Amino acid sequence: VSTLLNQMIIAHYEGEEVNAGRIGLTLVLAGMVGSIICGLWLDYTKTYKQTTLLVYILSFVGMLVFTFTLNLDKLIVVFFTAGVLGFFMTGYLPLGFEFGVEITYPESEGTSSGILNAFAQIFGIIFTLIQGKLTTVYNPLIGNIFLCAWILIGMILTAFIKSELKRNNVNMGITNKALQAVPTESPTDQPANGIIANSSPGTPDETSM
Repeated sequence: VSTLLNQMIIAHYEGEEVNAGRIGLTLVLAGMVGSIICGLWLDYTKTYKQTTLLVYILSFVGMLVFTFTLNLDKLIVVFFTAGVLGFFMTGYLPLGFEFGVEITYPESEGTSSGILNAFAQIFGIIFTLIQGKLTTVYNPLIGNIFLCAWILIGMILTAFIKSELKRNNVNMGITNKALQAVPTESPTDQPANGIIANSSPGTPDETSM
């Protein structure tokens, strides 16, 4: 979306190159805020699949709204819808990476994140080329509908992912073991066989039963 944003805006708003750049900036800034907020929410709730799926659905809704309001000849609407789209679509990235790490544990976090990022870049290039071709040959609406269709497919696939939080379960187990109660009294504090030793200086040792 960000790569072809200028092309989409100019197709409907001729001579608005400056505002097209501003819309792109709005999308990026909103995405930064979304990434931070989504990350904090995930750390607080630990609801990996639920949060990931919810943000995916909102990204899909945002993409639909952006697609069908792009040609309303109202730039302020485009600014708003692009901001909402950026907030949820970019905010999804840290959620997807964290969820991927959870379900692939005990594989290394670096390996899981690296593979996910590599495939994200590969599919991003492919989708950008296809959407660019559709936008050029037909119009931005067709290109955006193409993206909406794939977002819907991804949303459905995400819903079928088994939510097995392996890393979180291991961490919770370690924490619970660390919090286990320890004896408050040392065994040496107890009298041995009811015998109390008295070893006062200068007096004979006495014992009492």
